[in-house]
Amino acid sequence: MKIALIGYGKMGKAIEEIALERGHTIVAKVSSEKLLSDTDLSTVDVAIEFTKPDLAAGHIQYCIDHQTPVVVGTTAWNNQLDAVKQAVESQNGSVLYSSNFSIGVNIFFEINKRLAQLISGQTGYKACLEEIHHLQKLDSPSGTAITLANGILENNQDYVSWVLGEGHVPHTNDRQLGVTSYRKPDVPGTHIIKYTSPVDTITITHEAHNRKGFALGAVIAAEWLQDKKGLYTMADVLNLNI
Repeated sequence: MKIALIGYGKMGKAIEEIALERGHTIVAKVSSEKLLSDTDLSTVDVAIEFTKPDLAAGHIQYCIDHQTPVVVGTTAWNNQLDAVKQAVESQNGSVLYSSNFSIGVNIFFEINKRLAQLISGQTGYKACLEEIHHLQKLDSPSGTAITLANGILENNQDYVSWVLGEGHVPHTNDRQLGVTSYRKPDVPGTHIIKYTSPVDTITITHEAHNRKGFALGAVIAAEWLQDKKGLYTMADVLNLNI
């Protein structure tokens, strides 16, 4: 498979390493030195995009315009998701996006939903969510934390919204889920969900050890998307929807 890397920072380099190990070829590398608009996508089987939120939608549209399937790992651009959906439908595009491409995290997403369903309506439990990332993380909360928070809201009738605390636990009102973001040196990504009652605490945690899990998932997603049309997420790749 011939891959274009849109974004060649730490994630792009990690994806390149995994892709080469799996027998693929990197035929283009888009960075601040070489723009996507100057890149020939005619020989590209799949593009993998990890850049910045303000650039993602434009990169996605460019790939759709050039009939190039694209895997999108950038987060915090979902306010433009409706426009991307329309473009995919009208131009028969191929887009796969996720707030996190780690296989373990996507399993964690489904565990989170199921736990939220089981605790919904049970008296005495108060939920909270905590995420910890490296100091270079651009968005807060992380896209993964937003996915987890929304998974709780959609599956637990006791919560209708979430509120963020950056570096501190936020004050919450009734039916609000508290989300706390911490930024610390050299933390690839940790997400913790707790349900606490007067008699016990239920905790589920996902802790990334390095970027390799994210990179491997992105390459697996690209392999899956190569010959498909439509708009997909990592749940489709792993067939994890409950």
